[in-house]
Amino acid sequence: MTDQERFTRPTTIQDMQERMKAFSTTEGWQKGLDYKPDPTDVFIVTPPKCGTTWMQQIVHGLRTRGSMDFDEITRVVPWINMAHDTGIDIYAPQVAHPRAFKTHSTMDEVPKGGKYIVVLREPKDALLSHYYFFEGFFFEKGSIDIETFAKEHHLPGRAVFKHITALWEYRNDKNVLPLCFENMKADLPRTVERVAEFIGIPLDDELKEIVVRQSDIKFMQAHEDQFEDHIIREKRSAAMRLPVDGQLSKVRDGQVGSAKLSVPENIKQELDEIWKNEITPKIGLNSYEDLRKELMH
Repeated sequence: MTDQERFTRPTTIQDMQERMKAFSTTEGWQKGLDYKPDPTDVFIVTPPKCGTTWMQQIVHGLRTRGSMDFDEITRVVPWINMAHDTGIDIYAPQVAHPRAFKTHSTMDEVPKGGKYIVVLREPKDALLSHYYFFEGFFFEKGSIDIETFAKEHHLPGRAVFKHITALWEYRNDKNVLPLCFENMKADLPRTVERVAEFIGIPLDDELKEIVVRQSDIKFMQAHEDQFEDHIIREKRSAAMRLPVDGQLSKVRDGQVGSAKLSVPENIKQELDEIWKNEITPKIGLNSYEDLRKELMH
């Protein structure tokens, strides 16, 4: 039996966080941030679990007329921060133009000089999706409840909130397209139109139909294996002392508002307090719903 076959998943938040220190290397992460973009390069900038994979599929579909010839979406739209640590050359030619990358770095941090599609999501729904993504891979299923995960891991990172405040000063930049997950869900065809125009892809009726159909949740669920994090799992599990089995599936149900029933009331209140105390003073909006309306046009 190999060492990796002996590994078990964490059952405490402390053990999970300790092992996740080995998720990436400082050198590898910095290599991504040091990348020098071409003006046409497209960066998909999102907090975790806020429509990243969805937007990768839209962008890649637009530039290839719907090619599904990839084992994993990250192979063709690389995660720029993790590329070095997973053996992907971010300077290598991509399968189509424009070149595209994903990142969870904020607009303050990303390499400057390209084009940026920023996708935000209601913070409570983002928390719920983050929890389900981690469960069964980064920690043993059923061992850490969502309240503990929220208080000890998700909330201290402030990822969604950092992305919101970082975007704010760039929101009217011609090289930035700010979107909300909920608006994408409400009108996917219009989202495809906006993205195509932004990244410079001529959109005919046939291409629009292909991309709308192939970025629908049912299509992506039917091709779920192509949207799983195989590369991360294979290249970084041993460093984190995690078993290589389990799933890192990035296509769940794509629902809006699921957190109303699944996130504890005290956690929802804490998220609201963060908005009130940290977001409103910086951007002048009283809620995520106000932000969504602001970015709808």
